[in-house]
Amino acid sequence: MSDPRPIGVFDSGVGGLTVLAEIQDRLPYEHTVYFGDTARVPYGPRDITEVRGFAFEIVEYLVSLDVKLVVIACNAATAAALEAVQTRFSVPIIGVIEPGARAAVLDTRNRRVGVLATKLTVESGAYRRAVHALDAGIEVYEQAAPEFVPMIERGIVEGPDLETIAQSYLNPLIEKEVDAVILGCTHYPLISATINRIMGPGVRLISSAGQTALEVGKILSRRGYLRRPRDAEDLGKSIFVCSADPEEFAVLGSRFLEEKIEAVAPATVLQ
Repeated sequence: MSDPRPIGVFDSGVGGLTVLAEIQDRLPYEHTVYFGDTARVPYGPRDITEVRGFAFEIVEYLVSLDVKLVVIACNAATAAALEAVQTRFSVPIIGVIEPGARAAVLDTRNRRVGVLATKLTVESGAYRRAVHALDAGIEVYEQAAPEFVPMIERGIVEGPDLETIAQSYLNPLIEKEVDAVILGCTHYPLISATINRIMGPGVRLISSAGQTALEVGKILSRRGYLRRPRDAEDLGKSIFVCSADPEEFAVLGSRFLEEKIEAVAPATVLQ
């Protein structure tokens, strides 16, 4: 069996491109549609009900494009809406929280795990529940980092201002002596060098992007949904859609994806 339909991926902005990059790397023959809700970024400070509504709109939009699977490449939207949209839509839908939690449980040695995330994700307790579902004895320390996403969306991924803010967020996790930190927002791998430098070499940083891409591959394989290429040169193609300025998304997204985004379509989902 072969299914040429694309995989849908969405995030509040450009952060989900870290997940898209892993999917492209591990499943190079798959077509993808990426939706960045740049008109309403960030999701983290918003009310959970509002974010759930956004997720329903975007999933419905992606389903209208006949995607074969949807990846919610946003921790806040996963925490707010994953179970609800899975119940509503027939297409397979996965989030990024459970894969990240599994990786943390495997990687921690002292059973002290930190979670660095947006305000909404921290307040939802989604990572704590996911980790404890796998190992109830692990101590989970959650830290909200509300200023990171706006900085990253402005293209600030290094420098003294970021360093100062990061230090203030990370000090509580350092004091708890965690040996693994879940980057609980898909934007955060873009500033992992700064976080790693502050936390030190003894602390493992966990991004759920790679684990999520592995899960995508397993689901598609089990369902017979993998795309069969005509030949080795028949690689998958990506379409990019955003809800704000397409040119701005193309410039910033190209930097984070580390390849040129040629065109971005304006979304009609919000109109």
